[in-house]
Amino acid sequence: MEHSAPQCDASLSAAFGILGKRWNGVIIGVLAEGDAGFADLSRGLGSQISDSVLSSRLTELSELGLISREVTAGPPVSVHYSLTESGRALIPALDALAGWAKLHLEPAGAPVPASD
Repeated sequence: MEHSAPQCDASLSAAFGILGKRWNGVIIGVLAEGDAGFADLSRGLGSQISDSVLSSRLTELSELGLISREVTAGPPVSVHYSLTESGRALIPALDALAGWAKLHLEPAGAPVPASD
């Protein structure tokens, strides 16, 4: 009898290729609360993320079509980010992951330490 190794679903692998990259899921989660400028996002994520990494992640998420970037002429010029329809479609999955984490990763309400 021939044995075949289990295979990861290609769609799941693609999703975690995006969401598994540090900060991407959290940025989408913050934007689920509403549109935000760069400084608002930076504050919403705390001091754990550098401006260069945040900028890189925002560019990546925009190129993937999960967030939109709107530049408003100034002075001063301002940039706001919001979820696209595709980005909003991720919210139920992120809510489910957050619920799972509360039950299984946060003993006695302690926050899970950030890791790379």
